[in-house]
Amino acid sequence: MKQETIDRIRKFVSDRDWNQFHTPSNMAKSIAIEAAELLECFQWSDTEYDLQHVKEELADVMVYCQDMLDALGLDADEIVNMKMDQNEAKYPVEKAKGSAAKYTEL
Repeated sequence: MKQETIDRIRKFVSDRDWNQFHTPSNMAKSIAIEAAELLECFQWSDTEYDLQHVKEELADVMVYCQDMLDALGLDADEIVNMKMDQNEAKYPVEKAKGSAAKYTEL
């Protein structure tokens, strides 16, 4: 996310004095709840869905993820790149390309 967007999220939370409620546990629960609401958008069809509703639920997930990053003092780029390093090691291109197999089955 752009820094301007991150700052807007932080200001929204700060202006409402909600940081006190943003424990890692509460944020993890909120992310899971919003992810379930995102999944609900596709409950009855993989192809027929309300894109606006998808965007709203996806945004909720992303906002709560930023709130959790803040609660834990983490940097999104750092942890995503750490995980990508792990994924690249687990799923080497020469074995994983075009395959949906789990890394233990490659």
